[in-house]
Amino acid sequence: MRWMLMPLRRYVDFSGRSQRMEYWMWQLFKLLVFGGFMLVFLVLFGAAFASASASKDPSMLIAAGGGMLLLWMIYMIFGFAIFIPDIAVAVRRLHDTNRSGWWLLSPLVPYFLGIVVMAVTVGIGGGAIQPGQPPDAAMATGGIVMLAFVLVAAAMGLVVLVFMLLDGTPGPNRFGPDPKGRDASAVFA
Repeated sequence: MRWMLMPLRRYVDFSGRSQRMEYWMWQLFKLLVFGGFMLVFLVLFGAAFASASASKDPSMLIAAGGGMLLLWMIYMIFGFAIFIPDIAVAVRRLHDTNRSGWWLLSPLVPYFLGIVVMAVTVGIGGGAIQPGQPPDAAMATGGIVMLAFVLVAAAMGLVVLVFMLLDGTPGPNRFGPDPKGRDASAVFA
């Protein structure tokens, strides 16, 4: 449990390094909380649906919708509360592998580039649709270009995932001392 809550203790600490254990236990904590919220949501929805079916009164679903909306709002507040420590622990994890935290943005870059290229290809800027060319061809080209950028973004996401799985740099690196307390000289001894 200590590992799961460590990112909350280091709430806005984007410097230093974090071990794999800290990062992956944090991910497990988020998964367990999400699973708990989903379980409660499904129980509420199931009970409301069973009541509405038994009484043949659809207003029961509307009444239960208020509880589900409240549960959703609580989950959103939780999501906003852990947003910063979630990014911070990911940045520190990348630091442990001697990589910049900016790698977290690498899957987003192809999306923005794809939107720009698609806008130019489809003709939002004007002039991309050639005279005599049907607009459907430009839309199809834009879709293919966007698909290519989405695939690149997925590949970049996999690269970041692999970085999160790698062991940290033994000994100190440019982001700080080794959180496992290993000495780099012992590695080569």
